Amino acid sequence: MHWLERTELLLGIDKLNKLKNAHVLVVGLGGVGAYAAEQLCRAGIGKMTIVDGDVVETSNRNRQLPALVSTTGHRKAEILADRFRDINPDIELTVVNDFISDEKIVELLKSKPFDYVVDAIDTLSPKTFLIHHAVDLELPIISSMGAGGKMDPSKIMVADISKSYNCKLARMLRKRLSRLGIKKGVKVVFSSELIDESAVRLEEGRNKKSTVGTISYMPATFGCILASEVIRDITSQN
Repeated sequence: MHWLERTELLLGIDKLNKLKNAHVLVVGLGGVGAYAAEQLCRAGIGKMTIVDGDVVETSNRNRQLPALVSTTGHRKAEILADRFRDINPDIELTVVNDFISDEKIVELLKSKPFDYVVDAIDTLSPKTFLIHHAVDLELPIISSMGAGGKMDPSKIMVADISKSYNCKLARMLRKRLSRLGIKKGVKVVFSSELIDESAVRLEEGRNKKSTVGTISYMPATFGCILASEVIRDITSQN
């Protein structure tokens, strides 16, 4: 029995082959991105480039796929690479253990013939530049907005970024992209649920000014929806 037998039963061999021949770039392997990448792997995506320079911290264990007591201090990208090869030994993986800065983004996007880009970055500047340059290079991209402070999965939606609302990250991203001439044409996953301000703690840290409370299932659900959009878009192509 082939491990993708049930996927083939659902999709058919032609669509399954589209997934096997596709190369997806996933940038950011935290609460959202790791789940997105794993669902892509389990669906039979043949090639993936995964990018994250972070290591597992104790505070990640409430929501992040690679975060265990035994993996604390280990590189997220390497943990997931081992996991994905254990799921699909035939997957072609490119592992980038790095935080991509603005100047590295174009180089990354041009490094492979990507069929799709998944943006799961939680820092505004590289997120903006990744989307900007993906659009400029005419690469299909889907971007995750903020999953923090949200608890109701039924409020998660997929829409053009111009239609997103009740999300601070989306609002700031829209402003930055607008300055770069991008006002629409970017697919995003966002939640319309309002955040209780008591779930936000102000603090100064690396690349952030606040910490937002999170629950286990919300980033995972965002990641699964990202993967579903990528899979359905790739399999619907002629």
